[in-house]
Amino acid sequence: MSATDGYNVRRYTPERSTWGRLTARDSVVRRLDWVMLLAALALSGIGTLLVYSATRNRTELNQGDPYYFLLRNILNTGIGLGLAVAAVWVGHRALRGGVPILYAISVLLTAAVLTPLGATINGARSWIQLGAGFSIQPSEFTKITITLGMAMLLAAKVDAGDRQHPDHRTVVEALGLAALPIVIILLMPDLGSVMVLVVIVLAVLLASGASHRWIAGLLGAGVLGCVLIWQLGVLDEYQINRFAAFANPALDPSGVGYNTNQARIAIGSGGLTGSGLFHGSQTTGQFVPEQQTDFIFTVAGEELGFVGAGAIVFLVGVVLWRACRIARETTELYGTVVAAGIIAWFAFQSFENIGMTLGIMPVTGLPLPFVSYGGSSMFAAWIAIGLLQSIKVQRPVSA
Repeated sequence: MSATDGYNVRRYTPERSTWGRLTARDSVVRRLDWVMLLAALALSGIGTLLVYSATRNRTELNQGDPYYFLLRNILNTGIGLGLAVAAVWVGHRALRGGVPILYAISVLLTAAVLTPLGATINGARSWIQLGAGFSIQPSEFTKITITLGMAMLLAAKVDAGDRQHPDHRTVVEALGLAALPIVIILLMPDLGSVMVLVVIVLAVLLASGASHRWIAGLLGAGVLGCVLIWQLGVLDEYQINRFAAFANPALDPSGVGYNTNQARIAIGSGGLTGSGLFHGSQTTGQFVPEQQTDFIFTVAGEELGFVGAGAIVFLVGVVLWRACRIARETTELYGTVVAAGIIAWFAFQSFENIGMTLGIMPVTGLPLPFVSYGGSSMFAAWIAIGLLQSIKVQRPVSA
């Protein structure tokens, strides 16, 4: 008689142990896109060093503590990672049912910026002050809720098998959902965020399979809208001056063109390998304004040179490449549309941020995802990474 006869012995095979569950072929950990995750982590790590370099001597900003922005950026990255984990844990499909609530909260917070709760920074009333030196920029989270909300509407009938493409009524509903927060943000005015949201809307419609007539119509309406905005004086004077400086960099080199000119000087002085981290004369001399946020790429160009700046561009490209792969391989339209919106967001915002430091795009105040300092932008970017990872994780595993 065996010593185990009469007993219910549980064999702790690798599949049943904790390690086995984590390393099994169908486990969440194994199915994560680690290439994307590591690329985003590398961008945040490089960004933390660049933020520290740009702010350690800025006593008027760091309250006399050279590590002030360094520690806060590390905290923001940690919170962002936690939000990404939460997004994977909850799952993009589970969030689908809560999108109306998330959208309503997002619109209310965005509208609250226009009330006495809002705060004006650098000419744009885009923040809500929370106290203790913390603030929130609701428009960053609007990028997520518009993507999720439009994807939910556009993919509903297609994923249910009722249609192959969204019908015209569904497209109108999706555009109406996006129009409300876009108009509110335009009133702030935050033209940079509006530009990103418009690109997201176009990408989402394209990915959903909506009629190309909608895309052509929206592009035409966009051109007409730009003309009306310019003619009706919706833009503030500082925004008009930014476009004027972009069109003619020599217009006022000590005034409206100062930021762009100093940015190009900083990047150009870096050469191939840069002057060395923490040794940039332009950065140390505080010649470039808003260098820890909008113009963070100038720190990389000056101190890390073409090699370091190119590495940032490469890492952004890796994130976009892996996101495109996730969008292509998912079997549900909802996941494809969400991924497409995030890809358009990251791609356009990265191009705009880097482009304005090089003088090939107008200055709009958009941060470089994962790299620029800013809690709201960091949180939103990492939530987006979590959504992309959720789309990949919840894809059926082939036998």
